[in-house]
Amino acid sequence: MGGKEHMARSQEYYDDIKQKFAEERDLRLNYRPEGTSQYTSELTGDLANYAVDPYGGEITSREPINDTVECLFIGGGFSALLTSARLRERGVESIRIVERASDVGGTWYWNRYPGAACDVVAYDYLPLLDEMDYVPRDHYAKGPEIFGHCQAIAKKYDLYELAVFQTTVTATVWNEEEEMWHLETNRGDHMKARFVICANGTLSKPKLAKIKGLETFQGHSFHTSRWDYEYTGEDLGNLSDKVVGIIGTGATAVQAVPQLAANAKELYVFQRTPSSIDIRNDWPTDPNWARRLKPGWQAERRAKALSSRELTPEQKAKQAAMTREEKIQFQENGNIDYMMRIHKRIDSIVRDEATANALKPWYMFMCKRPCFHEDYLPAYNLPNVHLVDTHGKGITEIRESGPVFEDEQFDLDLLIYATGFEVQKTGIYNQIVGKNGVNLNDKYSTGMRTLLGIHSNGYPNLFVMGGYQASFQFNLTDMLQTQGDHIADCIAYARENGHQSIDPTPEAEEWWVQEVIEHRGKTTRNQDCTPGYYNFEGEHQRRQDGNYNGGFRQYFDHMGDIRMKMEDNFLFS
Repeated sequence: MGGKEHMARSQEYYDDIKQKFAEERDLRLNYRPEGTSQYTSELTGDLANYAVDPYGGEITSREPINDTVECLFIGGGFSALLTSARLRERGVESIRIVERASDVGGTWYWNRYPGAACDVVAYDYLPLLDEMDYVPRDHYAKGPEIFGHCQAIAKKYDLYELAVFQTTVTATVWNEEEEMWHLETNRGDHMKARFVICANGTLSKPKLAKIKGLETFQGHSFHTSRWDYEYTGEDLGNLSDKVVGIIGTGATAVQAVPQLAANAKELYVFQRTPSSIDIRNDWPTDPNWARRLKPGWQAERRAKALSSRELTPEQKAKQAAMTREEKIQFQENGNIDYMMRIHKRIDSIVRDEATANALKPWYMFMCKRPCFHEDYLPAYNLPNVHLVDTHGKGITEIRESGPVFEDEQFDLDLLIYATGFEVQKTGIYNQIVGKNGVNLNDKYSTGMRTLLGIHSNGYPNLFVMGGYQASFQFNLTDMLQTQGDHIADCIAYARENGHQSIDPTPEAEEWWVQEVIEHRGKTTRNQDCTPGYYNFEGEHQRRQDGNYNGGFRQYFDHMGDIRMKMEDNFLFS
């Protein structure tokens, strides 16, 4: 990123841009100092309709379930599917998925907005391609294909047989005498499980910005994860005579805006902070390439990718010759060059100068989730598309006819919220109570304490996937696959060696907390970033409350080392 380009520029040039980044960050923090509390995911009362499942139909009545299974997954997305597949391979038969939706798929069940697709190459993102004997149709998979792949995995591994849908786990309580978890649901169920895997996903509970008057809007509205095709039409054809507004310009809006722009009579895009938009460059899978693939091709591809993340001897030698300050400066300058290329791309596409300038992101790459799209920027050249740049303020009031910004009223027929999701929270709808009646949220109130982000002392046989203190990967399924392999190995080891429960020792947990702290806070990068969900909307956080930043390869190796130490009082206490 940046290559030799930044070597020809003066350091003053880079310092000026960094100053601009800081000014834009402070502007946004000053306007919205509330941090994460500026959002609500408690969609009840007047907001309850924003959480209703539009895809599952009526919730059918059934008798409460009172039984026992060996492994129970809370959630039915890739976390549950990947780990279930590995457990099946290790001979585990009694597996139940309890899912709030009416099918498996997780985020790909909920997010069916027009244009939904994955920004990670499909041959890397879609898991279990070897096992499923499947090659994705395109370089980047679209939402319906990914959802269908999830369903195919569930069928192949017989996961529908015990699955329970349209059901929310509300309490997960450890029974010390039985050494079993007791789970209650919103359907009156009382299930027991020896092992529980929290697989509710990193981005699964929709949230709304706390906007004055939100509930007073008299037009139609919905959250992007609850897209109302009955209103818009499957092809969005019903919007031809509608004035539409969308609040948010993150990854979801970047994919949905081009579709809305092509179909709505008028489209207003309300922006607080612009996303960085790079080239997507998608293409159909070459059938000749697919035909030549040998069994095990995805595993081989994944192994190569893992090894490629290690520095070459030349890179190590070059870094060894640089001071810490020089390394940081070199990386920052390269980062700035990349973002300035993003700016140039905007100028080359968006014809209106004011709109082009408003779309330019002023922050370091990866401060916010990067986006990739060929059609998002050109949409702003259409006469029916209007960018409402709120200069970091965001929309703070909605009236009966629509949003208000700086005394200008925007009258809308439809208002769409692309405001995202609650991030990486373990107990989304669920109270988790471990040994001695300790609630997991109470334990975490003084700081996150886990081993690998997966285990937590005092919560035997409980595994968390995609939570904090694990490695962060843009390709999430990479990390989920390593976690699923680890969890399946741990459960198989316990079953085969007569261990009733797995619980990390306090010493093992403390070691990992210190590992997380050691690999965070070496720079001020997190606090220097513009507010977003990557940095808790600019809130100050304890150094242990976040992801492990020691690199994916090191995280992967740590998992293997810990499994080697299972009998050394690391996991069995």
